[in-house]
Amino acid sequence: MHMRATSFPFTAILFTAAICSAAPVEQGFVTLFSGKDVSGWKLVEKEGRGYIVEDGLLECPSDGGGNLFTEKEYANFVFRFEFKLEEASNNGIGIRAPLEGDAAYQGMEIQILDHDAPAYRGRLKPTQYHGSIYDVVPAKTGFLKPTGQWNSEEITAKGRQITVKLNGHTIVDANLDSVTDPAVLHKHPGLARASGHIGFLGHGPARVWFRNVRVKELR
Repeated sequence: MHMRATSFPFTAILFTAAICSAAPVEQGFVTLFSGKDVSGWKLVEKEGRGYIVEDGLLECPSDGGGNLFTEKEYANFVFRFEFKLEEASNNGIGIRAPLEGDAAYQGMEIQILDHDAPAYRGRLKPTQYHGSIYDVVPAKTGFLKPTGQWNSEEITAKGRQITVKLNGHTIVDANLDSVTDPAVLHKHPGLARASGHIGFLGHGPARVWFRNVRVKELR
Protein backbone atom coordinates (compact mmCIF):
# COMPACT_ATOMS: atom_id res chain seq x y z
CA MET A 1 0.00 0.00 0.00
CA HIS A 2 1.30 3.43 -0.92
CA MET A 3 0.68 6.32 1.47
CA ARG A 4 0.61 9.94 0.42
CA ALA A 5 3.48 11.96 1.83
CA THR A 6 2.46 14.59 4.32
CA SER A 7 4.50 17.68 5.08
CA PHE A 8 5.01 18.98 8.64
CA PRO A 9 6.17 22.42 9.68
CA PHE A 10 9.88 22.50 10.54
CA THR A 11 9.14 23.88 14.03
CA ALA A 12 6.89 20.90 14.77
CA ILE A 13 9.71 18.52 13.83
CA LEU A 14 12.12 20.32 16.16
CA PHE A 15 9.55 20.25 18.99
CA THR A 16 8.99 16.51 18.55
CA ALA A 17 12.74 15.82 18.49
CA ALA A 18 13.22 17.83 21.67
CA ILE A 19 10.58 15.77 23.47
CA CYS A 20 12.11 12.48 22.35
CA SER A 21 15.66 13.45 23.35
CA ALA A 22 14.84 15.09 26.70
CA ALA A 23 16.05 13.21 29.78
CA PRO A 24 13.67 12.63 32.68
CA VAL A 25 13.67 15.61 35.04
CA GLU A 26 13.43 15.23 38.82
CA GLN A 27 12.11 18.66 39.60
CA GLY A 28 13.32 20.13 42.87
CA PHE A 29 15.95 17.46 43.59
CA VAL A 30 19.50 18.41 44.56
CA THR A 31 22.46 16.06 44.07
CA LEU A 32 24.21 15.26 47.35
CA PHE A 33 27.09 13.14 46.03
CA SER A 34 29.20 14.40 43.12
CA GLY A 35 30.89 11.08 42.39
CA LYS A 36 34.25 12.78 43.04
CA ASP A 37 34.41 13.42 46.79
CA VAL A 38 32.29 13.72 49.93
CA SER A 39 31.95 17.49 49.97
CA GLY A 40 28.89 18.47 52.03
CA TRP A 41 29.22 15.40 54.26
CA LYS A 42 30.77 14.85 57.68
CA LEU A 43 32.20 11.52 58.88
CA VAL A 44 31.48 10.75 62.53
CA GLU A 45 32.85 7.80 64.56
CA LYS A 46 35.05 6.66 61.69
CA GLU A 47 35.86 2.97 61.50
CA GLY A 48 38.93 1.84 59.56
CA ARG A 49 39.02 3.55 56.16
CA GLY A 50 35.62 5.13 56.68
CA TYR A 51 34.03 5.69 53.28
CA ILE A 52 35.86 5.87 49.96
CA VAL A 53 35.00 7.30 46.54
CA GLU A 54 36.02 5.14 43.61
CA ASP A 55 34.86 4.97 39.98
CA GLY A 56 32.16 7.54 40.74
CA LEU A 57 30.66 5.44 43.53
CA LEU A 58 30.47 6.00 47.27
CA GLU A 59 31.66 2.82 48.97
CA CYS A 60 31.54 1.65 52.56
CA PRO A 61 34.40 -0.89 52.41
CA SER A 62 34.54 -4.07 54.44
CA ASP A 63 37.34 -2.55 56.52
CA GLY A 64 35.61 0.80 56.94
CA GLY A 65 32.43 2.37 58.21
CA GLY A 66 31.18 4.98 60.60
CA ASN A 67 28.40 7.50 60.12
CA LEU A 68 28.64 9.74 57.08
CA PHE A 69 26.15 12.57 57.64
CA THR A 70 25.01 15.49 55.52
CA GLU A 71 26.32 18.76 56.91
CA LYS A 72 22.87 20.21 56.39
CA GLU A 73 19.81 19.23 58.42
CA TYR A 74 16.52 18.21 56.81
CA ALA A 75 12.99 18.10 58.21
CA ASN A 76 10.56 17.07 55.45
CA PHE A 77 12.11 15.58 52.35
CA VAL A 78 12.27 12.92 49.66
CA PHE A 79 15.65 11.15 49.65
CA ARG A 80 16.52 9.00 46.63
CA PHE A 81 19.55 6.83 46.02
CA GLU A 82 20.75 3.61 44.45
CA PHE A 83 22.68 0.93 46.31
CA LYS A 84 24.37 -2.40 45.69
CA LEU A 85 25.06 -5.11 48.25
CA GLU A 86 27.32 -8.10 48.54
CA GLU A 87 26.65 -11.07 50.79
CA ALA A 88 25.97 -10.01 54.42
CA SER A 89 26.17 -6.26 53.65
CA ASN A 90 24.92 -4.16 56.55
CA ASN A 91 24.38 -0.41 56.52
CA GLY A 92 21.56 2.02 57.18
CA ILE A 93 20.13 5.41 56.32
CA GLY A 94 19.90 7.75 59.26
CA ILE A 95 17.15 10.35 59.04
CA ARG A 96 16.38 13.31 61.30
CA ALA A 97 19.46 12.26 63.24
CA PRO A 98 21.81 14.27 65.45
CA LEU A 99 25.55 13.98 64.91
CA GLU A 100 26.03 12.47 68.35
CA GLY A 101 24.80 9.17 69.74
CA ASP A 102 23.32 6.16 67.96
CA ALA A 103 21.32 7.41 64.98
CA ALA A 104 18.99 4.39 65.14
CA TYR A 105 17.71 5.57 68.51
CA GLN A 106 18.53 9.29 68.75
CA GLY A 107 17.15 9.73 65.23
CA MET A 108 15.75 6.98 62.99
CA GLU A 109 17.48 4.36 60.88
CA ILE A 110 16.10 2.85 57.70
CA GLN A 111 17.75 -0.55 57.49
CA ILE A 112 20.08 -1.45 54.60
CA LEU A 113 20.76 -5.17 54.82
CA ASP A 114 21.26 -8.33 52.80
CA HIS A 115 18.71 -10.01 55.03
CA ASP A 116 18.77 -13.23 52.97
CA ALA A 117 22.42 -13.89 53.77
CA PRO A 118 23.09 -17.19 55.59
CA ALA A 119 24.78 -15.20 58.37
CA TYR A 120 21.45 -13.57 59.30
CA ARG A 121 19.12 -16.51 58.71
CA GLY A 122 16.93 -17.13 61.75
CA ARG A 123 18.49 -14.26 63.67
CA LEU A 124 16.40 -11.26 62.57
CA LYS A 125 13.30 -9.68 64.05
CA PRO A 126 10.68 -8.39 61.58
CA THR A 127 11.83 -4.83 62.32
CA GLN A 128 15.39 -5.66 61.22
CA TYR A 129 14.73 -6.61 57.59
CA HIS A 130 15.81 -4.30 54.80
CA GLY A 131 13.82 -1.08 54.61
CA SER A 132 12.42 -1.30 58.14
CA ILE A 133 12.45 1.67 60.48
CA TYR A 134 15.01 -0.17 62.55
CA ASP A 135 13.57 -1.80 65.68
CA VAL A 136 10.29 0.12 65.24
CA VAL A 137 8.32 -0.60 62.03
CA PRO A 138 8.79 -3.74 59.88
CA ALA A 139 9.13 -3.50 56.10
CA LYS A 140 7.48 -5.72 53.52
CA THR A 141 9.94 -8.16 52.01
CA GLY A 142 10.39 -9.73 48.59
CA PHE A 143 11.52 -6.67 46.60
CA LEU A 144 15.27 -6.59 47.30
CA LYS A 145 17.34 -7.58 44.26
CA PRO A 146 20.05 -10.24 44.52
CA THR A 147 23.49 -9.18 45.69
CA GLY A 148 25.58 -7.57 42.98
CA GLN A 149 22.59 -5.83 41.38
CA TRP A 150 21.65 -2.18 41.78
CA ASN A 151 18.54 -1.28 43.77
CA SER A 152 16.72 2.05 43.82
CA GLU A 153 15.21 3.38 47.02
CA GLU A 154 13.16 6.40 48.03
CA ILE A 155 12.59 7.56 51.61
CA THR A 156 9.98 10.23 52.25
CA ALA A 157 9.63 11.99 55.58
CA LYS A 158 6.71 14.39 55.78
CA GLY A 159 5.58 15.37 59.24
CA ARG A 160 4.90 12.16 61.13
CA GLN A 161 4.57 10.05 57.98
CA ILE A 162 7.54 7.93 56.87
CA THR A 163 7.36 6.09 53.53
CA VAL A 164 9.98 3.79 52.03
CA LYS A 165 9.86 2.58 48.42
CA LEU A 166 12.22 -0.12 47.15
CA ASN A 167 12.51 -0.68 43.40
CA GLY A 168 9.14 1.02 42.94
CA HIS A 169 7.32 -0.93 45.68
CA THR A 170 6.10 0.66 48.91
CA ILE A 171 7.56 -1.41 51.73
CA VAL A 172 6.92 0.99 54.64
CA ASP A 173 4.09 3.50 55.02
CA ALA A 174 3.96 4.43 58.68
CA ASN A 175 2.57 7.23 60.81
CA LEU A 176 4.90 7.61 63.77
CA ASP A 177 1.99 8.62 65.96
CA SER A 178 0.79 5.03 65.67
CA VAL A 179 3.84 3.91 67.65
CA THR A 180 2.45 3.94 71.19
CA ASP A 181 4.36 1.21 73.04
CA PRO A 182 5.98 3.01 76.01
CA ALA A 183 9.04 0.73 75.87
CA VAL A 184 9.64 1.53 72.18
CA LEU A 185 9.15 5.26 72.71
CA HIS A 186 11.55 5.23 75.65
CA LYS A 187 14.17 3.33 73.64
CA HIS A 188 13.73 5.56 70.56
CA PRO A 189 13.52 9.22 71.63
CA GLY A 190 14.51 10.13 68.08
CA LEU A 191 11.00 9.30 66.88
CA ALA A 192 9.96 12.68 68.29
CA ARG A 193 12.54 14.66 66.31
CA ALA A 194 11.23 16.94 63.57
CA SER A 195 14.54 17.45 61.75
CA GLY A 196 18.15 16.34 61.63
CA HIS A 197 20.86 14.98 59.38
CA ILE A 198 20.63 12.30 56.71
CA GLY A 199 23.43 9.76 56.86
CA PHE A 200 24.91 6.48 55.76
CA LEU A 201 25.42 4.26 58.82
CA GLY A 202 28.15 1.77 58.04
CA HIS A 203 28.36 -1.33 60.22
CA GLY A 204 30.31 -3.88 58.16
CA PRO A 205 31.26 -6.66 57.65
CA ALA A 206 30.70 -6.51 53.88
CA ARG A 207 30.82 -3.72 51.32
CA VAL A 208 27.96 -1.47 50.24
CA TRP A 209 28.01 0.89 47.25
CA PHE A 210 25.88 4.01 46.68
CA ARG A 211 25.26 6.27 43.70
CA ASN A 212 22.74 8.84 42.38
CA VAL A 213 22.22 10.31 45.84
CA ARG A 214 19.78 13.23 45.79
CA VAL A 215 17.20 14.98 47.96
CA LYS A 216 14.17 17.20 47.57
CA GLU A 217 13.02 19.31 50.49
CA LEU A 218 9.29 19.45 51.17
CA ARG A 219 7.35 22.22 52.82
